[in-house]
Amino acid sequence: MTAQVQRANVKVAAQALAPIAARHQLIVSHGNGPQVGLLALQGAAYRPAEAFPLDVLGAETEGMIGYMIEQELGNLLPFDVPFATLLTMVEVDRGDPAFSNPTKFVGPVYEKVDAERIAAERGWTFKQDGTNWRRVVASPLPKRIFEIRPVKWLLERGTVVICAGGGGIPTMYEPGAGRKLIGVEAVIDKDLCSELLARELGADMLVMLTDADAVYADWGSPQQRPIRRVSPEALAAMSFAAGSMGPKVEAACRFARLASKPAAIGALADLARIIDGTAGTTITPGADAIVYGP
Repeated sequence: MTAQVQRANVKVAAQALAPIAARHQLIVSHGNGPQVGLLALQGAAYRPAEAFPLDVLGAETEGMIGYMIEQELGNLLPFDVPFATLLTMVEVDRGDPAFSNPTKFVGPVYEKVDAERIAAERGWTFKQDGTNWRRVVASPLPKRIFEIRPVKWLLERGTVVICAGGGGIPTMYEPGAGRKLIGVEAVIDKDLCSELLARELGADMLVMLTDADAVYADWGSPQQRPIRRVSPEALAAMSFAAGSMGPKVEAACRFARLASKPAAIGALADLARIIDGTAGTTITPGADAIVYGP
């Protein structure tokens, strides 16, 4: 979690993204879990009782990661290509059932006695994560991306836009206060937020890049095999890990079904081939079979 390591990783990502930006309009979103965790630890080390809330930490990481992406992409693309990073507020529903059952792990691990003490001091919720305990927060569904209009304006001028990082900054309207927007101690799933962003922009394709080269059926078993092409209905009927591939599959199926356009999941290094349909897993509306690859 050093600046040097993060920049090196962004540089690798930029090398895969730059050729795509030269051929297509490109909107980039990203994760931010480790960065938010680091900022939370830094804040706790300073004055634990006054630690910054998650929405503020999310805004900080959107700026930091966006800056690095802009700079590294700018080092590879022509000088006249414009870039913009937008702090992206995303509305969530106060009545979302996720708030009554927090499940998203955030921050460091604790011994049970320490978790119980901190829960009493700060009103946090903890759940067991392996042999240790970690704070959990709600992961509500994204309802609205407030900056969708400026994103469209920037795209119309040929800008490479970095936005909705980490699922966006969770916000909601305070009840009984008119249109007073406030931040929320929650984490919006980045894949579901990216799906909403892509759909509202009318994107031709949603691509989610990860360490895996494809979505695998029967993952972890001797029968595991990569899925190359599949309908959203067939993929949604299969089971995937909630903490890793599950949200990507859900987002891909939702985009293919609601936007009637393809979504894809695969490895960063294969990005160009994923768009061309020769790598990764492509979820296509109207497909009537599951095609497995080598």
